[in-house]
Order: sequence, then C-alpha cells, then structure tokens
Amino acid sequence: MNSKQKILLIEDDKMLLEMYSSKFNREGYDIVTAENGSDGLKLAKENKPDLILLDIILPKLDGFATLKEIRGDANIKNTPVILLTNLGQDQDIQKGKALGADDYFVKANHTPTEVVEKVRELLKSKGK
Repeated sequence: MNSKQKILLIEDDKMLLEMYSSKFNREGYDIVTAENGSDGLKLAKENKPDLILLDIILPKLDGFATLKEIRGDANIKNTPVILLTNLGQDQDIQKGKALGADDYFVKANHTPTEVVEKVRELLKSKGK
C-alpha cells in the first residue's frame, strides 16, 4: 500500500469517534471524521474516501438518509459503506442492506480491531 487509504467515519458519539479514529490511525489509515450526517455527506463528496463507516442514529441527517444520498451521487455511489450502529434489529439491518450498505456492524458486538479487519477485507475485495 503506497498511499494511505482514506476512511470517513461518521459518528456522533465523541468517545467512539476518538476510539475508532486512533485505532484506524495506528493501523495506517488516513481518517476523516464527521459528527452528523450532513457534514459526513459533504466530506464524502469532498474527500472521496476509500470506505465510509456510518452510524445510523445521527443529528441533522440520519445514517439511512445519508446512505441514500451517497448511493444517489454519481461520484461517490460506489464507495463501500459499512453501517456501524447500535441498532441490531433485523428490520434495521435489512433496511441498511436494501439502501446499499456493504456491511452492517452492531457496535456492541464488535471490537475496534474486528471493525478494522472487516474494513481491510472489504477494501481488498473491492480492489482498493
């Protein structure tokens, strides 16, 4: 990997934002963060990240609406998106997948290390 892969993390919980940011930085990724969906969408368009980690319950624009906007934008619609949330209901998972999420993680069930590994696998499978 010659240039750092860029990950956009959209998460409103400051503690989790810090935790995931430092984890991805330590793993050699370039991380960009936003604390609400509308800022996240703007950053996605400006930065064209290699992958987006997206919380669902967010201020301004929730994760589902943000995902819908990403998938509707020709410049970033093919960016892999992993929903990272505390919503673990089947209907939420199905809604996320139906809107085009590449994967769905319930935060409580996965360590940051597992999330980084999943991101690495997904980027590799997408040829990034």
